Amino acid sequence: MSGGTRRAVFLDRDGVLNKAVVRNGRPYPPATPGEIEILPDVPASLRRLKAHGFLLLVATNQPDVARGTQTRSAVEQMHLRLGSELPLEGFLVCYHDDSDNCECRKPRPGLLIEAARRHDLDLARCYLVGDRWRDVDAGVAAGCKAVWIDRGYSERPPASTPSARVASFCEAVDWILLDYNSVCMDALARLRVKLFADGADRAEMLALRANPLIRGFTTNPTLMRKAGVTDFEAFARDVLASIPDLPVSFEVFDDAFPEMERQARKIGGWGDNVYVKIPVTNARGEPATDLIYRLSHAGIKLNVTAILSLAQVRDVVRALAGGAPAFVSVFAGRIADTGRDPVPLMAAAVELLGLSPNAELIWASPRELLNIFQADAAGCHIITATTDVLRKLNLVGKDLDEYSLETVQMFHRDAAESRLSI
Repeated sequence: MSGGTRRAVFLDRDGVLNKAVVRNGRPYPPATPGEIEILPDVPASLRRLKAHGFLLLVATNQPDVARGTQTRSAVEQMHLRLGSELPLEGFLVCYHDDSDNCECRKPRPGLLIEAARRHDLDLARCYLVGDRWRDVDAGVAAGCKAVWIDRGYSERPPASTPSARVASFCEAVDWILLDYNSVCMDALARLRVKLFADGADRAEMLALRANPLIRGFTTNPTLMRKAGVTDFEAFARDVLASIPDLPVSFEVFDDAFPEMERQARKIGGWGDNVYVKIPVTNARGEPATDLIYRLSHAGIKLNVTAILSLAQVRDVVRALAGGAPAFVSVFAGRIADTGRDPVPLMAAAVELLGLSPNAELIWASPRELLNIFQADAAGCHIITATTDVLRKLNLVGKDLDEYSLETVQMFHRDAAESRLSI
């Protein structure tokens, strides 16, 4: 079942959230609410799952009710206690025994399937954590990724292969979050558009260098000023020593074309991965196309920047045709700032770049994470993003209901801290 949109972690109760009573190598539930002992790594681990937008649902077999050795009221009291101390959203309980041949008793997946209907879950994006074979087999049968906490019980192993086998609840959560983040990363990695980081903070650049999603870097004088860079060449050479194998763009800073050319030739000699940023015009509005042509055909890799119109794209592409590899940076974010939809313009720019196979189109100055997917759909080769946008990558695929709740909680917290009154 994958018709829903939300994701959850299903949690067995005894042996996962609270300590099971083990007799002769087999686990049993506590007899009374007072005997419930929450395992020490559970509260913090559940908060980690909650912070990533997972719905937390307990799915438990309690056959002692059908056997007459436990009361339903006692089970419900145990759940009231767990619910008051842990961030759980609900309890799914099967009170039957095997002889009842019900659909809800694990290893059958009935509890999970019913939860999917009730909570709009996509079971393929859900996880189950259990300590017994019944849990694992139920999770796999429902289409979830099952994580088995192997407590070493004297009973048969799962018939189905779990997605992971761990020794503790904390390890189970570590695995879930690693897997979930890798799925989100895979979704981003499948994008055709390449992601470049835009900034001039050396520490941030080196940290992003370790992210496999980042395929290049761009800087500009404004970002350098903001980062406190005072020695341009020392900063650039320091960055290039640490990032020798990805494209890095550095911009000339003079406004006169002869001095721009001198600076561009010097910057271009700092490394094979260097792209020299040349503005499409100078500050007086004079086109830089002649300079772009000379530099490109002299073998200097360029990043022509501050482009906002298709006419500028056309002129730049003509100047770059037949020259060195180059980037054409269209400031889609600034286009959007004027009330225009940048997507059709960027798609048209992609067509124009067909005249210069050596050039790639950059969607520059994005305003939001959505722009990455818009750039990909438009056929752009590259999108640059500042750290503010890159920090939102972990939101890809986030559950919207959970995000709504987090927003309300933020408003409530800020209001309380502001001591507002009416």
